[in-house]
Amino acid sequence: MTKPLTRIAAALERLAPAPQPAPDFDAADAFVWHTAPDRLEPVAEVSRVDLALLHGINRARDTLLQNTEQFARGFAANNALLWGARGMGKSSLVKAVHAAVQGRGHALKLVELSREDLASVTRLLAHLRAVPAQRFVLFCDDLSFSHDDQHYKSLKAVLDGGIEGRPANVLFYATSNRRHLMPRDMIENERSTAINPSEAVEEKVSLSDRFGLWLGFHPCSQDEYLAMIDGYCAAYGIAVAAEALRAEAIEWQATRGGRSGRVAWQFFTDLAGRRGVAL
Repeated sequence: MTKPLTRIAAALERLAPAPQPAPDFDAADAFVWHTAPDRLEPVAEVSRVDLALLHGINRARDTLLQNTEQFARGFAANNALLWGARGMGKSSLVKAVHAAVQGRGHALKLVELSREDLASVTRLLAHLRAVPAQRFVLFCDDLSFSHDDQHYKSLKAVLDGGIEGRPANVLFYATSNRRHLMPRDMIENERSTAINPSEAVEEKVSLSDRFGLWLGFHPCSQDEYLAMIDGYCAAYGIAVAAEALRAEAIEWQATRGGRSGRVAWQFFTDLAGRRGVAL
């Protein structure tokens, strides 16, 4: 009789594991949220670049930095949606701003939440709400929704929905290639097939309206692309003749079919490797 009961208890434990202990927020400055079981895992070292190395996004940089510092100081601040061109530093800016605000002496934690775990966000907010003395930036990278995706409903709890609303000690930043978090062809399809076209997409499109800040990222110019590479070379002490560096950088971006901050970093990584420099 004992063995069957033991197996049943083990099965129940797998289905409904015991609550994890409260996270130790002094263990790190950044955490990643995982489910099954729910837990906040500390990140010993965040992968990021220095704020000064992000070129061509000055307005977005200054706006997000000011908004984040306001929040870290206990003042009013807006949730932010960073949207636009791929590889232009949206997620890099969030991580760099977090480091910059900490460098100014403000205690601020960064918590990463994957889009696939949005359904569990209410449980995550309960953990964060329980420590009002700490302030958190909740970060969701590459956020978007398909036509049959219901995760967007969970996101409203982070923004301004629900009876409790967003905890006062939590700010939400998201990055997306789409301004309205859904593809344009999906919007047009909903409008063309719905009985009331204006209402068909209102629920999903209005989600982006709940962000107080919209920060747009656009493809960079050639001068901005070259300035990014010059900044990396200066930061890592790599000296290359200006004309040779320009020619190589332009050839590299031509083979990639476009320019972006990501392409600039990839070129610099190749250059540093050829020069025997570890990054």
